Amino acid sequence: MGSLKHQTLPLQRRMALRMRRGDSWVHLAMIGLLIPTFYPFVALLFLSFKDNPQFYHNRWLLSFPLHFGNYTYAVKTVSPYILNSIISSGVTVVGVLLLASLAAYAFSRGDFPGKEGLFYLILSLLMVPGILTLIARFILVKQLGLLNTRWALILPWISGGQVFAIFLLRSFFDHVPEDLFESARLDGANEFQILLQIALPLARPIMGVVAILNITGTWNDLIWPLVTVMNNQTLYTIPIGLTLFRQAFWTNWGPLFAGYVIVSIPMLVFFVFSSKLFIRGIASGAIKM
Repeated sequence: MGSLKHQTLPLQRRMALRMRRGDSWVHLAMIGLLIPTFYPFVALLFLSFKDNPQFYHNRWLLSFPLHFGNYTYAVKTVSPYILNSIISSGVTVVGVLLLASLAAYAFSRGDFPGKEGLFYLILSLLMVPGILTLIARFILVKQLGLLNTRWALILPWISGGQVFAIFLLRSFFDHVPEDLFESARLDGANEFQILLQIALPLARPIMGVVAILNITGTWNDLIWPLVTVMNNQTLYTIPIGLTLFRQAFWTNWGPLFAGYVIVSIPMLVFFVFSSKLFIRGIASGAIKM
């Protein structure tokens, strides 16, 4: 018995050593992948502290002295654009969640003629690229007299976010046990109360997924704000506002990159506080059919 234990210990040590060596190679490979992944963000920080001569002579490494005034100038310039993006994206995501949850619940738990056909008709809109509807949307917004107003951004964004949101929410509602809804009906609850008190609390992770995807899309949208509010500078969102840093023949690169850093902070904060919710939403079956 003693000799068997004596032979086993070296074997265990050898296995542990092999596992450590294997882990070290994995760690080295991950470090090799992380460096080219994160260096652009580090370079962005370096560039945000440079003036134009430093930018042209030493572009990719840190240069001294650091020009903190780039951030002072950038904050004054991009603050109104950040506020516009927060308002437009915030109102949009509330509208998307409100309308999509009502529609998704009706498609999941309602019973009316042509329900499945109408749902798949709506779902087919996912295969239509948004750029193909740009002209039609612009003409409609113009006829409604909404050009150069905040509603020219919000209403089309709400309508454009409905299809995918309805798809995700209906997929989730379909997998909620019917017994929960039947018990609520037996207790005298109407459909609106069931939606408000049972369905929506259970769907919080999925609604978080919808919110994250919607805010990311509207926050980074350039084309639609460019064609609808270009003549009203007070409504410029972040993508349009950042283009003002660039001139036809000369660009002040330091404040431009400082502006990029500043406008990325709200989305980073939003991601930090919503990443767990996003993972929970995906793990709970957000993309089931």
